[in-house]
Amino acid sequence: MTASLGLGTYRVRAVEQAARTACADGTVWIDTAPNYSDAHRLLGPVIASHPRAMVATKTGFFTRSEGEDAVRDGLLTSGQAAGGHSLHPAFTRWQTNRSLAVLGRADLVFVHNPERAHLDGADLRERMRDVFAVLEEFATAGRIGGYGVATWSGFQHGAFTVPELLGLAKEAAGSGEHHLRAIQQPVSLVMARPIALALDGRGPLVQARAAGLISFGSAPLHGGELPALVTPELAEFIRPGASPATACLLAAASCPSLDVVLLSASTAQHWNAAKEAIASPLDPGQLRKVTDVLAQG
Repeated sequence: MTASLGLGTYRVRAVEQAARTACADGTVWIDTAPNYSDAHRLLGPVIASHPRAMVATKTGFFTRSEGEDAVRDGLLTSGQAAGGHSLHPAFTRWQTNRSLAVLGRADLVFVHNPERAHLDGADLRERMRDVFAVLEEFATAGRIGGYGVATWSGFQHGAFTVPELLGLAKEAAGSGEHHLRAIQQPVSLVMARPIALALDGRGPLVQARAAGLISFGSAPLHGGELPALVTPELAEFIRPGASPATACLLAAASCPSLDVVLLSASTAQHWNAAKEAIASPLDPGQLRKVTDVLAQG
Protein backbone atom coordinates (compact mmCIF):
# COMPACT_ATOMS: atom_id res chain seq x y z
CA MET A 1 0.00 0.00 0.00
CA THR A 2 1.38 3.39 -0.98
CA ALA A 3 1.14 6.51 1.13
CA SER A 4 -1.34 9.13 0.03
CA LEU A 5 -0.05 12.41 -1.39
CA GLY A 6 -0.30 15.48 0.80
CA LEU A 7 0.70 19.07 0.07
CA GLY A 8 3.64 20.45 1.98
CA THR A 9 3.71 24.25 1.75
CA TYR A 10 7.32 25.00 2.69
CA ARG A 11 8.80 27.19 -0.07
CA VAL A 12 5.85 26.52 -2.37
CA ARG A 13 5.36 29.17 -5.01
CA ALA A 14 1.79 30.38 -5.67
CA VAL A 15 0.61 28.51 -2.60
CA GLU A 16 -3.05 29.41 -3.10
CA GLN A 17 -3.20 27.77 -6.52
CA ALA A 18 -1.15 24.82 -5.32
CA ALA A 19 -3.58 24.27 -2.47
CA ARG A 20 -6.61 24.57 -4.74
CA THR A 21 -5.12 21.96 -7.06
CA ALA A 22 -4.53 19.57 -4.16
CA CYS A 23 -7.96 20.24 -2.65
CA ALA A 24 -9.64 19.37 -5.92
CA ASP A 25 -8.88 15.74 -5.02
CA GLY A 26 -11.23 16.00 -2.04
CA THR A 27 -9.87 14.63 1.21
CA VAL A 28 -6.21 15.63 1.20
CA TRP A 29 -3.77 16.80 3.85
CA ILE A 30 -2.33 20.31 3.62
CA ASP A 31 0.68 20.80 5.89
CA THR A 32 1.86 24.26 6.85
CA ALA A 33 3.49 26.23 9.67
CA PRO A 34 3.60 29.84 10.90
CA ASN A 35 7.17 30.21 9.64
CA TYR A 36 6.39 29.01 6.10
CA SER A 37 6.60 32.44 4.52
CA ASP A 38 3.12 33.69 3.51
CA ALA A 39 1.49 30.25 3.44
CA HIS A 40 -0.48 30.74 6.64
CA ARG A 41 -1.88 34.07 5.54
CA LEU A 42 -2.82 32.86 2.07
CA LEU A 43 -4.24 29.43 2.87
CA GLY A 44 -7.21 30.57 4.96
CA PRO A 45 -9.59 31.33 2.08
CA VAL A 46 -8.66 28.09 0.29
CA ILE A 47 -9.31 26.04 3.42
CA ALA A 48 -12.63 27.77 3.97
CA SER A 49 -13.81 26.83 0.49
CA HIS A 50 -12.69 23.19 0.73
CA PRO A 51 -14.21 21.65 3.87
CA ARG A 52 -12.97 18.15 3.03
CA ALA A 53 -9.33 19.23 3.12
CA MET A 54 -7.43 18.20 6.25
CA VAL A 55 -5.25 20.94 7.73
CA ALA A 56 -2.06 20.48 9.74
CA THR A 57 -0.14 23.39 11.19
CA LYS A 58 2.65 23.65 13.75
CA THR A 59 3.85 25.45 16.84
CA GLY A 60 7.44 26.21 17.71
CA PHE A 61 9.15 28.13 14.92
CA PHE A 62 8.06 31.68 14.15
CA THR A 63 8.87 34.47 11.74
CA ARG A 64 10.68 37.62 12.77
CA SER A 65 7.40 39.54 12.60
CA GLU A 66 5.59 37.03 14.80
CA GLY A 67 8.50 37.09 17.22
CA GLU A 68 8.20 40.87 17.49
CA ASP A 69 4.48 40.49 18.20
CA ALA A 70 5.23 37.90 20.87
CA VAL A 71 7.69 40.29 22.54
CA ARG A 72 5.17 43.12 22.44
CA ASP A 73 2.52 40.86 23.97
CA GLY A 74 4.88 39.76 26.73
CA LEU A 75 5.21 36.13 25.61
CA LEU A 76 8.93 36.25 24.78
CA THR A 77 11.92 38.37 25.65
CA SER A 78 13.93 39.94 22.86
CA GLY A 79 16.64 37.34 23.44
CA GLN A 80 14.15 34.48 23.18
CA ALA A 81 12.63 35.96 20.02
CA ALA A 82 16.07 36.12 18.40
CA GLY A 83 16.21 32.31 18.53
CA GLY A 84 13.20 31.92 16.22
CA HIS A 85 11.82 28.93 18.14
CA SER A 86 9.94 28.51 21.41
CA LEU A 87 8.19 25.69 23.21
CA HIS A 88 7.17 27.67 26.26
CA PRO A 89 3.56 26.63 26.99
CA ALA A 90 2.23 30.19 27.11
CA PHE A 91 3.76 30.85 23.69
CA THR A 92 2.26 27.61 22.37
CA ARG A 93 -1.19 28.77 23.45
CA TRP A 94 -0.68 32.24 21.97
CA GLN A 95 0.71 30.97 18.66
CA THR A 96 -1.95 28.30 18.24
CA ASN A 97 -4.69 30.88 18.80
CA ARG A 98 -3.13 33.07 16.12
CA SER A 99 -2.85 30.16 13.69
CA LEU A 100 -6.50 29.22 14.17
CA ALA A 101 -7.54 32.82 13.56
CA VAL A 102 -5.64 32.90 10.27
CA LEU A 103 -6.35 29.38 8.99
CA GLY A 104 -9.89 29.06 10.32
CA ARG A 105 -9.36 25.51 11.59
CA ALA A 106 -6.72 22.86 12.22
CA ASP A 107 -7.14 19.10 12.23
CA LEU A 108 -3.64 18.73 13.66
CA VAL A 109 -1.14 20.98 15.40
CA PHE A 110 2.37 19.55 15.32
CA VAL A 111 4.96 20.43 17.92
CA HIS A 112 7.65 21.57 15.50
CA ASN A 113 11.17 20.18 15.96
CA PRO A 114 11.11 19.96 19.76
CA GLU A 115 14.76 18.93 19.64
CA ARG A 116 15.48 22.59 18.83
CA ALA A 117 14.66 23.46 22.44
CA HIS A 118 18.21 22.32 23.29
CA LEU A 119 16.99 20.41 26.32
CA ASP A 120 18.07 16.92 27.22
CA GLY A 121 16.46 13.89 28.79
CA ALA A 122 13.98 14.65 31.55
CA ASP A 123 13.99 18.41 30.82
CA LEU A 124 12.92 17.89 27.21
CA ARG A 125 10.24 15.39 28.20
CA GLU A 126 8.90 17.77 30.84
CA ARG A 127 8.72 20.64 28.35
CA MET A 128 6.98 18.47 25.74
CA ARG A 129 4.49 17.21 28.30
CA ASP A 130 3.64 20.82 29.24
CA VAL A 131 3.17 21.73 25.56
CA PHE A 132 1.03 18.63 25.07
CA ALA A 133 -1.11 19.77 28.00
CA VAL A 134 -1.81 23.07 26.24
CA LEU A 135 -2.75 21.29 23.03
CA GLU A 136 -4.94 18.89 25.00
CA GLU A 137 -6.90 21.94 26.16
CA PHE A 138 -7.47 23.01 22.56
CA ALA A 139 -8.47 19.50 21.51
CA THR A 140 -10.79 18.92 24.47
CA ALA A 141 -12.51 22.20 23.68
CA GLY A 142 -13.00 21.06 20.08
CA ARG A 143 -10.80 23.82 18.69
CA ILE A 144 -8.33 21.41 17.05
CA GLY A 145 -8.71 17.80 16.02
CA GLY A 146 -5.55 16.66 17.79
CA TYR A 147 -1.82 17.18 17.86
CA GLY A 148 1.41 15.50 16.97
CA VAL A 149 5.18 15.86 16.78
CA ALA A 150 6.97 16.93 13.60
CA THR A 151 10.69 16.33 13.93
CA TRP A 152 13.71 16.47 11.69
CA SER A 153 16.12 14.46 13.82
CA GLY A 154 14.40 13.65 17.13
CA PHE A 155 13.71 10.01 16.33
CA GLN A 156 17.01 9.53 14.53
CA HIS A 157 19.11 10.83 17.43
CA GLY A 158 17.06 9.26 20.19
CA ALA A 159 15.69 12.49 21.67
CA PHE A 160 12.37 10.66 22.10
CA THR A 161 10.51 7.60 20.87
CA VAL A 162 6.91 6.99 19.89
CA PRO A 163 6.21 5.06 23.13
CA GLU A 164 7.66 7.97 25.12
CA LEU A 165 5.45 10.45 23.25
CA LEU A 166 2.40 8.32 23.98
CA GLY A 167 3.36 8.25 27.66
CA LEU A 168 3.74 12.04 27.74
CA ALA A 169 0.36 12.46 26.05
CA LYS A 170 -1.29 10.29 28.70
CA GLU A 171 0.36 12.36 31.42
CA ALA A 172 -0.73 15.60 29.77
CA ALA A 173 -4.32 14.39 29.41
CA GLY A 174 -4.42 12.86 32.86
CA SER A 175 -5.69 9.60 31.38
CA GLY A 176 -5.37 7.27 28.44
CA GLU A 177 -7.90 9.39 26.52
CA HIS A 178 -5.37 11.72 24.96
CA HIS A 179 -5.36 13.57 21.61
CA LEU A 180 -1.91 12.67 20.28
CA ARG A 181 -2.75 11.74 16.72
CA ALA A 182 0.32 11.88 14.48
CA ILE A 183 4.05 11.97 13.91
CA GLN A 184 6.01 13.57 11.08
CA GLN A 185 9.60 12.95 10.06
CA PRO A 186 11.73 13.09 6.88
CA VAL A 187 11.46 10.01 4.67
CA SER A 188 13.62 9.98 1.55
CA LEU A 189 16.54 8.30 -0.16
CA VAL A 190 18.76 10.66 1.86
CA MET A 191 16.92 10.16 5.16
CA ALA A 192 16.43 6.47 4.44
CA ARG A 193 16.71 4.99 7.93
CA PRO A 194 12.92 5.15 8.54
CA ILE A 195 12.44 3.10 5.37
CA ALA A 196 15.01 0.49 6.37
CA LEU A 197 13.55 0.18 9.86
CA ALA A 198 9.99 -0.10 8.59
CA LEU A 199 11.01 -2.84 6.14
CA ASP A 200 12.32 -4.74 9.16
CA GLY A 201 9.09 -4.15 11.09
CA ARG A 202 10.79 -1.74 13.48
CA GLY A 203 11.10 1.96 14.17
CA PRO A 204 8.83 4.96 14.70
CA LEU A 205 6.63 4.42 11.65
CA VAL A 206 5.77 0.87 12.69
CA GLN A 207 5.27 1.97 16.30
CA ALA A 208 3.00 4.79 15.17
CA ARG A 209 0.92 2.45 13.01
CA ALA A 210 0.53 0.04 15.95
CA ALA A 211 -0.63 2.89 18.18
CA GLY A 212 -3.17 4.16 15.64
CA LEU A 213 -1.24 7.35 14.89
CA ILE A 214 -1.09 8.93 11.43
CA SER A 215 2.45 9.03 10.05
CA PHE A 216 3.63 11.78 7.71
CA GLY A 217 6.81 11.69 5.66
CA SER A 218 8.30 15.11 4.93
CA ALA A 219 11.00 16.21 2.46
CA PRO A 220 10.79 13.21 0.08
CA LEU A 221 12.98 15.14 -2.38
CA HIS A 222 15.17 16.56 0.42
CA GLY A 223 14.31 20.17 -0.30
CA GLY A 224 14.54 19.63 -4.06
CA GLU A 225 18.21 18.62 -3.84
CA LEU A 226 17.79 14.87 -4.14
CA PRO A 227 16.88 14.44 -7.85
CA ALA A 228 20.18 16.02 -8.85
CA LEU A 229 22.02 13.46 -6.73
CA VAL A 230 20.28 10.43 -8.19
CA THR A 231 21.88 8.96 -11.27
CA PRO A 232 19.78 7.86 -14.24
CA GLU A 233 20.97 4.32 -13.52
CA LEU A 234 19.61 4.41 -9.96
CA ALA A 235 16.32 5.91 -11.16
CA GLU A 236 16.02 3.14 -13.75
CA PHE A 237 16.76 0.55 -11.05
CA ILE A 238 14.00 1.95 -8.84
CA ARG A 239 11.42 2.02 -11.64
CA PRO A 240 12.21 1.50 -15.33
CA GLY A 241 11.56 4.67 -17.27
CA ALA A 242 11.28 6.86 -14.17
CA SER A 243 12.94 10.24 -13.92
CA PRO A 244 15.17 10.85 -10.87
CA ALA A 245 12.48 12.99 -9.21
CA THR A 246 9.78 10.40 -9.84
CA ALA A 247 11.99 7.58 -8.56
CA CYS A 248 12.82 9.50 -5.36
CA LEU A 249 9.18 10.24 -4.61
CA LEU A 250 8.11 6.69 -5.41
CA ALA A 251 10.67 5.20 -3.03
CA ALA A 252 9.52 7.45 -0.17
CA ALA A 253 5.82 6.86 -0.82
CA SER A 254 6.35 3.09 -0.89
CA CYS A 255 7.71 3.04 2.67
CA PRO A 256 5.76 0.55 4.83
CA SER A 257 3.57 2.07 7.58
CA LEU A 258 3.78 5.56 6.06
CA ASP A 259 0.34 7.14 5.66
CA VAL A 260 1.02 10.49 3.97
CA VAL A 261 3.99 11.70 1.94
CA LEU A 262 4.17 15.51 1.84
CA LEU A 263 5.31 17.05 -1.43
CA SER A 264 5.87 20.75 -2.05
CA ALA A 265 4.23 20.79 -5.47
CA SER A 266 3.88 24.31 -6.84
CA THR A 267 2.03 23.53 -10.08
CA ALA A 268 -0.90 21.38 -11.15
CA GLN A 269 1.42 19.55 -13.56
CA HIS A 270 3.81 18.72 -10.72
CA TRP A 271 0.98 17.55 -8.43
CA ASN A 272 -0.71 15.39 -11.06
CA ALA A 273 2.57 13.83 -12.15
CA ALA A 274 3.33 12.98 -8.51
CA LYS A 275 -0.06 11.32 -8.06
CA GLU A 276 0.52 9.21 -11.13
CA ALA A 277 4.05 8.31 -10.00
CA ILE A 278 2.99 6.85 -6.66
CA ALA A 279 -0.20 5.16 -7.85
CA SER A 280 1.72 1.90 -8.26
CA PRO A 281 4.10 1.54 -5.30
CA LEU A 282 7.26 -0.50 -5.14
CA ASP A 283 6.84 -3.89 -3.50
CA PRO A 284 8.81 -4.35 -0.27
CA GLY A 285 11.32 -6.64 -1.94
CA GLN A 286 12.25 -4.05 -4.55
CA LEU A 287 12.32 -1.26 -1.97
CA ARG A 288 14.70 -3.33 0.14
CA LYS A 289 16.99 -3.78 -2.87
CA VAL A 290 17.00 0.01 -3.28
CA THR A 291 17.96 0.61 0.35
CA ASP A 292 20.65 -2.08 0.07
CA VAL A 293 22.14 -0.29 -2.95
CA LEU A 294 22.14 2.98 -1.03
CA ALA A 295 23.80 1.33 1.97
CA GLN A 296 26.58 0.06 -0.27
CA GLY A 297 27.00 3.37 -1.95
